[in-house]
Amino acid sequence: MKEEPVRWEQRDHIGYIRLHRPESLNAINGGMLAALEEVLRAIAADPRGIRVVIVEGEGRAFCAGADLKERSMLTDPQQIRQRLEWSKAVFSALERLPQPTIAAINGLAFGGGLELALCCDFRYAVLGAKLGLTEVSLGIIPGAGGTQRLPRLIGPARAKELILTARRITAGQAFELGLVNGVAENPEQLREFTGRMAEELLANAPLAVYQAKLAIDRGLDAADLNAGLELETEAYEAVIPTKDRLEALAAFREKRPPRFTGE
Repeated sequence: MKEEPVRWEQRDHIGYIRLHRPESLNAINGGMLAALEEVLRAIAADPRGIRVVIVEGEGRAFCAGADLKERSMLTDPQQIRQRLEWSKAVFSALERLPQPTIAAINGLAFGGGLELALCCDFRYAVLGAKLGLTEVSLGIIPGAGGTQRLPRLIGPARAKELILTARRITAGQAFELGLVNGVAENPEQLREFTGRMAEELLANAPLAVYQAKLAIDRGLDAADLNAGLELETEAYEAVIPTKDRLEALAAFREKRPPRFTGE
């Protein structure tokens, strides 16, 4: 039977990406990268139909990182470089989705698995999950964005502490560091947390949500505050001609909930 490394479904306006290699703790191999790339391309092309994305793992792990068995077969430096660039491109495609993204960390999230979660806008972890960028213990370094995204999230000193020691931390410690947004007691509660966040996001005008996300993400890398403010103005102007903005005003006048269409 052909392996299905990524399972994808849409319910209402929520897209669910499930990493599906449970026998390998959802380790990332070439097949998973190819499947994930295809799914992300489809999601990016449907911002009206899919307004929130939840990424989760099958079994007892979110993602244990790169498939080391496969990686051990990549002996040519050019092959290794190509795989690294491919991984970065796929992870960046997740980060660049206009839709808000939520990582449901249901278990282990090491190396590339945590790097994948760092590409999401929000992260929730189950109690008992273990997280870490453990690459230096294997003689390499995080190569799919970990050295860049983690310091931006929790600060350089804390990031160096985790990366340079290859430390594995608990969900509770990750919450204290600001690495995850919340900790659930069990998998059922994790689904409740992510589902509740998705519903909160869906209650708002999709295009406004997308432009606000874009302004924040691009502003973080702006040269200075003034440059960031210019980006914010551009994002604001993009929503002025939308039907949803007029619908929000009409709903306010008529004292009813707005009915947003993503137009």
